[in-house]
Amino acid sequence: MAQQGYTVSNAFFNRELSLLEFHKRVLYQAYDHSLPLLERLRFVCIFATNLDEFFEVRVGGLVEMLELNASSPAGPDGLSQEQTLTEVSERAHALVDEQYRIVNDQLFPLLRDNHIRILRRDEWNDAQIEYLQDYFETDILPLLSPIGLDPAHPFPRILNKSLNFIVKLDGKDAFGRSSGRAIVQVPRSLNHMIELPEEVGGAGRTFVFVSSIIHYFMSEIFIGMTVIDSYQFRLTRNSDIFLDEEESEDLLRAVQGELVYRQYGDEVRLEVADTCPKELEDFLMQRCEIKPRDVYRINGPVNLNRLSDLFDLIKDSAYYFTPFVQNMPRLPKRANSYFSALKKQDILLHHPFDSFHAVVDFLREAATDPNVLAIKQTLYRTGSNSPVVDALVAAAKAGKEVTAIVELRARFDEEQNVALAERLQRYGIHVIYGVVGFKTHAKMLLVARREENKLRYYVHLGTGNYHPKTTMLYTDYGLMTSDREIGEDVYRVFLQLSSLGKASKMDCLLYAPFTLHKGMVRRIRTEKENAEKGKPARIIAKMNSLYEEELTNELYAAARAGVKIDLIVRGICQLRPGVEGLSDNIQVRSIVGRLLEHSRVFYFENDGNPELYCSSADWMIRNMFHRVETCFPIKHKKIRDRIIEDLELYLQDNTHAWILQSNGSYQHLQPKGGEEAVDSQAILLDRWAARQLTSV
Repeated sequence: MAQQGYTVSNAFFNRELSLLEFHKRVLYQAYDHSLPLLERLRFVCIFATNLDEFFEVRVGGLVEMLELNASSPAGPDGLSQEQTLTEVSERAHALVDEQYRIVNDQLFPLLRDNHIRILRRDEWNDAQIEYLQDYFETDILPLLSPIGLDPAHPFPRILNKSLNFIVKLDGKDAFGRSSGRAIVQVPRSLNHMIELPEEVGGAGRTFVFVSSIIHYFMSEIFIGMTVIDSYQFRLTRNSDIFLDEEESEDLLRAVQGELVYRQYGDEVRLEVADTCPKELEDFLMQRCEIKPRDVYRINGPVNLNRLSDLFDLIKDSAYYFTPFVQNMPRLPKRANSYFSALKKQDILLHHPFDSFHAVVDFLREAATDPNVLAIKQTLYRTGSNSPVVDALVAAAKAGKEVTAIVELRARFDEEQNVALAERLQRYGIHVIYGVVGFKTHAKMLLVARREENKLRYYVHLGTGNYHPKTTMLYTDYGLMTSDREIGEDVYRVFLQLSSLGKASKMDCLLYAPFTLHKGMVRRIRTEKENAEKGKPARIIAKMNSLYEEELTNELYAAARAGVKIDLIVRGICQLRPGVEGLSDNIQVRSIVGRLLEHSRVFYFENDGNPELYCSSADWMIRNMFHRVETCFPIKHKKIRDRIIEDLELYLQDNTHAWILQSNGSYQHLQPKGGEEAVDSQAILLDRWAARQLTSV
């Protein structure tokens, strides 16, 4: 990109830094005083989990490449891997400091004001100490395995993300050893927090961290020695799984083998209590092979995600979002089954506003229908104990031909998917692990039904996973249809996944890694050409992430030609908006609110004949070229208009919208004087919760 004075390095944002900006937007939800108290705390916990994964995957990958001397040329943003890691460290340290300021200065005081206390060790009275000592001796001490550090007990291999203490000791043990240091790991089998009974804790709700109990009674672990002090620390490791799929004869067994090593990957971050002496910090850095930039001194409890235990312990509805009632899909009049309904019309599901039960009920009906011959489904993140899986098992028991494409490499769900695959195989279901070198990320369900001596395909295509729990939290679209062209295309995709044939020509589906990227480029160029001819031209694209150089350049070119482009990008965004002569026709917004925006929707004005696609794919290099993805057209005008109305609502949001600035920061939109507040998610909850799914 060298046109009009713009170079590669200033036309694109860095992927890792853009992702950190998203995590920052999540964290800043905890500042929102309009949210219930424990929901604010939940955003802190989500941020902590997000940051863990960021280090495990993104930072871990960069560190691994550097260590292997596999440094690639600078990316589109112009930053080398070393420069990226340095910038990541600076920004991540600032975010962690901000996280603890929010918790220490705002949330903890507010919890106390609401009679929810998390007692520090120096606050315990005699009765509480007596109670906690008994708890320690009966419930904690038997589970501890302290490790004294000496030549016979070298520094242990610290488990990924486990909470530990580095203990400074004085004196000799029964064998005359006096190394002066020990490691104590907090057992993962224990809850993070316990609640004191009212007669001990006092009025209100009183909690204590299990780690605080261990800390207080540390001297009882090292009998006869003096515990000078102990300090919490936590190590994060590279948790990506590497598989040489070409060399793996059995992918299931290969994934199972790699899972064992996930907890012991290379070290990428060390969190340590800020009270820890420099001497012990240096000792940990040396033993953990951590660089100074990767050390995070923590002003408070190490690993704030432990606070999520409160969500199970405190059930008072005043501290949470008001529960919403999902729309329970109802079949159209005179339709007594999904098959008869879908012969007449398509059905759109918008989760979580519409219940996922429609998909489960459709599967259950297919499992018992004598005319259904076969069911094929992709499973990316589902869980082994799922009503979707139960329906597939029921179908297999009923004699249907059932095929499941199980993606074993769905990150951090590998273990569940291995168990899922083994369960499905026990019931005679054909289990396929996708394609070597390509993750199967498409969300597809195909039911083949015999009708009047012919096969008819009934299809569900979605932007999100077949996971009932996430459909309560993620916004996604699902299309149920018996459209012949779509059905035959989906059949061809399943055939491609299960066989070794060449890619089939599709009637209307765009299909990665074959036609999706080209299809998106072609449509962006059509908008550019229409704008140049003075015809109506507009693009609205909603996705989780945008990081693909050619698509970004095509958007720049379309914007320069006069196309109005609105991008709704929740997370990573490579594109730099609002730059004169380059992207002044492009606005990028991110919606961060109660629900996780997850749907992928692409709208093209097309000279007054709009095209609308929903997809399982983001505009990312991996989705376009290294995954199996589907992008499906919305043909029905009423359904198309409904989704466009949703998109326009997101573009009006001035409550949970963040606007990307040309310098890479985000500006939080808020209603200006006299301006009506527009909360898109709240409006959708109100709009769809009471709606009954009748005609479309």
